[in-house]
Amino acid sequence: MAGVGRRRAARGTGLATALVGVLLTVACGSGYSPSGPFRELPRGAPPEVAPPTGSAPAPVPGDPSTPGSSDEQAGDPNVVATELTVPTGLVVLPDGTAVVGERDSGRLLQVFPDRSPARELMTVPGIDTGGDGGLLGLALSPTFPEDGLYYAYLSTATDNRVVRFPVGGTPNPVLTGIPRGEVRNGGGLLFGSDGTLYVGTGDTGDPALAADPASLAGKVLAVDVFGQPVGADPVFSRGHSDVTALCSGGDERVFATDNLPTGPDEFDALVAGGDQGPDGTGPVLTVPEDEAGLAGCAVSGPYVFLGALTGRKVVTAELDGTGAPVGDPADFLPDRYGRLRSVALDPTGALWITTSNKDGAGTPEADDDRVLRVLPPSSAADSPL
Repeated sequence: MAGVGRRRAARGTGLATALVGVLLTVACGSGYSPSGPFRELPRGAPPEVAPPTGSAPAPVPGDPSTPGSSDEQAGDPNVVATELTVPTGLVVLPDGTAVVGERDSGRLLQVFPDRSPARELMTVPGIDTGGDGGLLGLALSPTFPEDGLYYAYLSTATDNRVVRFPVGGTPNPVLTGIPRGEVRNGGGLLFGSDGTLYVGTGDTGDPALAADPASLAGKVLAVDVFGQPVGADPVFSRGHSDVTALCSGGDERVFATDNLPTGPDEFDALVAGGDQGPDGTGPVLTVPEDEAGLAGCAVSGPYVFLGALTGRKVVTAELDGTGAPVGDPADFLPDRYGRLRSVALDPTGALWITTSNKDGAGTPEADDDRVLRVLPPSSAADSPL
């Protein structure tokens, strides 16, 4: 496992600046607090999506250092949902439940930390699943408690685009015309605290597009909730190969996982107007090709969690005050659940993780694909407030 690296020798030597994040608060005997039936929104006709009022608090997430129960009825306490198909989008709701989106079907399902059966909310229409396209990313509106809007990055037959919708409503386009290919379609979505929507795209197999300032391919874009550029143009960072996930620390620095076609994958710290191309800024850290397939990221304080499909694990790293890794990255849940994709943190400090064993590259088990909710490694879990 490589720590700090370069994918190209010509790269600059800059490292990410300090990461000062929101430190984990680990659940100690409590989970989400049920909030009663879902309030009907003024747009669309959403079904009830909150857990029943009488639901008991969720159990503390399982300790991944201890295998799950062998009792067939108890099952693995880390698994909160089973029998999904390539859950790729992942967001945690304010009540502590999560919503996952299946890449190929476009289904959205609500998943509960107390392992109640997953609840199908809707199917996002208009998705084209050719190549590695489909429903690729999810984000919650900055004003989600008021408007109940979801944002999704998806592939159509002609482009990749960002749409928004309430549960049960018709998706409305936010940003269209992102180049679409058979491979490297991107899909990262992230809202900053100021309401900026960051959109990670892919170069669609043509690296020249990533350097082309006139193309939306191979970029991280910054737009408002209506899809209008935040700056002079929508390009926030260029020179990327396939931005599969975006995440942010407490200081609002934006980070990206970049899945390269050959060589190590990268975890990048982004700056406005930055260039991650051959002559640009180097990555914060790299993950060797045979251990990578980076497809998800979450940040809490100095700790980074990266979903690695090929590596069949979550890569964890600690960054120091300069933004450089402290020692080598470590493995979390290696070869335990197969290919691990999306990663998110909930308000209690638990990690939500999706598996991707039905994507054609994995070896699915009987209950795949799954959603996990686990305690992070102890060094991160013990981080002070």
